Amino acid sequence: MKRILAMASVLLAAGALVVFGTGASDGGGAYRVRAIFMNAFSVIPGEDVKIAGVKVGKIESLDVTPDHKAAVVLRIDRAGFDDFRADAQCTIRPQSLIGEKFVECTPTQPRPENAQLAPPLRKIQRGAGKGQYLLPVGQTSKPVDLDLLNNTLRLPYRERLAIILNELGTGLAGRGGDLRQAVTNADPALKETDKVLAILSDQNRVLSDLARNGDTILAPLARDRAKVADFVTQANVTAQATAERSDPLEQNIAKLPAFLRELKPTMQALGGLSDQMTPVLTDLGAEAGSINRFIKELGPFSQAGIPAFQSLGAAADVGGPALTKSKPIITDVGQLASTSKPLTTNLAALLTSLKDTGGIERLMDYLFYQVAAINGFDADGHYLRAGLILNACSQYAIAPSPDCLATFPNSGSASARAAGATSVPAYADTRRSNSLRQLDAYFHGKKLNLGGGVAQSSAKDGAQTDTGSAPAQQPAPAAAPSQAPASGNDPSSALLDYLLGGSG
Repeated sequence: MKRILAMASVLLAAGALVVFGTGASDGGGAYRVRAIFMNAFSVIPGEDVKIAGVKVGKIESLDVTPDHKAAVVLRIDRAGFDDFRADAQCTIRPQSLIGEKFVECTPTQPRPENAQLAPPLRKIQRGAGKGQYLLPVGQTSKPVDLDLLNNTLRLPYRERLAIILNELGTGLAGRGGDLRQAVTNADPALKETDKVLAILSDQNRVLSDLARNGDTILAPLARDRAKVADFVTQANVTAQATAERSDPLEQNIAKLPAFLRELKPTMQALGGLSDQMTPVLTDLGAEAGSINRFIKELGPFSQAGIPAFQSLGAAADVGGPALTKSKPIITDVGQLASTSKPLTTNLAALLTSLKDTGGIERLMDYLFYQVAAINGFDADGHYLRAGLILNACSQYAIAPSPDCLATFPNSGSASARAAGATSVPAYADTRRSNSLRQLDAYFHGKKLNLGGGVAQSSAKDGAQTDTGSAPAQQPAPAAAPSQAPASGNDPSSALLDYLLGGSG
């Protein structure tokens, strides 16, 4: 008993799941359009409703109006497509070659940007179709199916059609009203025909060109009719493969609007690029001849360059190991460059400073003025400001001389030491010029008074105070340049006068 109750509970739960899972609710919130058609032959509930190739709903039900027309209730389930306007249109089209149909609708006609939309469809307030939106018969159509047209061309239908046409005149002799009704029923098709004829009238020149060019095209087609027949055969195979994959193709078509929206910015950018490239392409077209000649001449040049590249390959075979072996040297050079960077930086700064401040020009000025200072000029010509030293020490000798202060190695005799002890200092030798005597006294730490004063002894060498007088019997030099008296008693002044070519 418990097992039976458990099984019953499971079945009830499964039934509830099936009812709710399959959408047992009537979908009261869906948008419904009651489209009136003159003929809804072969249309059944459950077939698709499409807008621009996208499935937006289903055919919910079929009904017959009091004036014997077909009322097709279209349930729009997809959000964003539930806004049919007063200029909406719907037509019944074949879904496949086996006779399945679908309803294709246009919720509103295309308008210029910012144009006012048509008013919404009128909602039925009472009676049949209450709460639905009415699409009148003047805005619906059902084209004649292709299979019906083909049937009229087969036996015995074409013979029967001929009989019908022959008897049509007799049958319509007293049926003018019925004929008028038939013409009225064909009004939607005639309106579409008028639109087609209007388009063709606007394109009469294009049609004329089509007719003229058609002869040019049909001539090769007639010549290659075997290939054309094969194309038709292959097209049949392609159509069959397309029919087998209709669902994936339908999904691709459904995704096409979103893809086109995403593609639009890219195409706009490409259009801008094309506009900007127009001058470049125009100039390129003008130079097409030169470019063509360049490309033609590039061939022989490439052939002539092959041996050079082959030699370059051989050189690379030899130079590769050499470069590998030179890697340590390159590394050392790199380290040397890194190490010498501070030196070169300072040198660059120094040279830049010399360049910016005119240091090189000042150095050249110094050399010029220094040379000009020691290179005198008088009435006889140029002369060099220099002092010629001629004394006993300027002669070559191999034995000590009491007239020269030079010392000799290995000279240990008492007479030589006595001669050296009694020799006269160079700064006290009156045979020398005053400038040289002051320079020698400056180097020995003395201060020589050329006016007859005393040369003071320095604590450095401990020499005794000297009167500055020279021995009475000193031979005068053979040729000594005359020197003017010193300008002062400072030895440094005499040294500067001597170096800079002043009087001394």
